[in-house]
Amino acid sequence: MIDLADGAVLRPARPGDEPGILACIQALAAYEREPDAVEATTADLTATLFGPSPATFAHVVEHDGRVVGIAVWFLTFSTWTGRHGIWLEDLFVVPEQRGKGYGLTLLRALAAVAAERGYRRLEWSVLKWNTPSIALYDAVGGRPQDEWVTYRLAGEALDAFALGERELRA
Repeated sequence: MIDLADGAVLRPARPGDEPGILACIQALAAYEREPDAVEATTADLTATLFGPSPATFAHVVEHDGRVVGIAVWFLTFSTWTGRHGIWLEDLFVVPEQRGKGYGLTLLRALAAVAAERGYRRLEWSVLKWNTPSIALYDAVGGRPQDEWVTYRLAGEALDAFALGERELRA
């Protein structure tokens, strides 16, 4: 746990944080212009973050008993380095708490986890129009990977492909 200057604390998520984490995820979805896209529930977060074999993790910033910032992440693996890394799925600070360094502190906490554990990478994606986040990521030394294109197979297309119902198109 890290005490921050204004009475807030940064810490790993713990059971009971699920409603605050979900509220941040929903606010992030609204910010990213997808307000109806969140399907996750507090029960999903409980199972994922605190179940018998968690594969996803979170750090939170808590201020006055309320979760006001999150970093949700999971492990990756690089065949090139032969080591794990961290994929930052979501980094979010509620609008009224921005400008206090919480986002930077969350990002630094994940960098510290990676360094302590010998992980070789901390990676994430960002929407091209999200200039405030891009400025932060540039400032800390992050670099865009322009030579890579992210692909996603989801929903009905995923199901159809898995069942062999999708014909290949050249």
